[in-house]
Amino acid sequence: MAKIAFIGMGVMGGPMAGHLTKAGHELTVYNRTQPKADAWVSSYGGRSAPSPAEAAEGVDAVITCVGNDDDLAAVTLGRDGAFRTMGKGSIFIDHTTVSAKITRQLAVEAKDKGILTVDAPVTGGQIGAQNGTLTLMCGGTDKAIAAATPIMEAYSKKIVHIGPTGFGQLTKMVNQVTFAGIIASLSEAMRFAQAEGLDLDKVFEAISGGAASSWQMLNRWDTMAKDEFDFGFAIDWMRKDLGLALDEARANGAALPLAAMIDQQYAEVQQIGGGRQDTSALIRRLKKG
Repeated sequence: MAKIAFIGMGVMGGPMAGHLTKAGHELTVYNRTQPKADAWVSSYGGRSAPSPAEAAEGVDAVITCVGNDDDLAAVTLGRDGAFRTMGKGSIFIDHTTVSAKITRQLAVEAKDKGILTVDAPVTGGQIGAQNGTLTLMCGGTDKAIAAATPIMEAYSKKIVHIGPTGFGQLTKMVNQVTFAGIIASLSEAMRFAQAEGLDLDKVFEAISGGAASSWQMLNRWDTMAKDEFDFGFAIDWMRKDLGLALDEARANGAALPLAAMIDQQYAEVQQIGGGRQDTSALIRRLKKG
């Protein structure tokens, strides 16, 4: 079993780290707010450290699941960052959704220190983290992926090696662009059905088994109909992720007009106070019929 430092004990990181302890690994955790790390230790065991550098000292692997590029840079390359104390031959696994740019920068810094790196953003949401059924889309060398896989299996049901460093993050951008389009169309379809006075339960029964179906329809149709939007991935984070995709598209020449439009629609929901609601709250911007 491995000695692991897990940095970022939020709604995703906390459960993921919990699965590692259940699998028998030895965990040291760090969180920017110490009480959250202490609460995790009280629930799962292990120990907490006062800095990423102290958490990373003497471990086999460091795993991060933080907020954005700046957060990731701070916990790895900062004055008390994990890269200061990670040893040669150790593994760095990042589950944050960030830019391919910071991912490649970290890979260069890590290579100079003899550290293997894997960028492995996740899909499956908070429920997937709690159940240990996440899908990981990974970038890195064959050697790095082989070393990281036995660790990542503790909280995932599928691990896909997409390609070299950064390809995991680029694939996550593809996922978020697709995800946003599904939510937008589902929102419009539901409002259309309501405007016509259709029975939403019967509409769901009729269309959920065919080509219109999606994970979002199967899991959010009922809650959207009830105006319930407290289910995991927040609009604030979706806008961050769409921003990463739009920035990348400006660099590679891809056209993302639909993603850009939906990003602005999410901005409208933020303006009415929905930034911390889950992504299905996009329907709030559409008037009920």
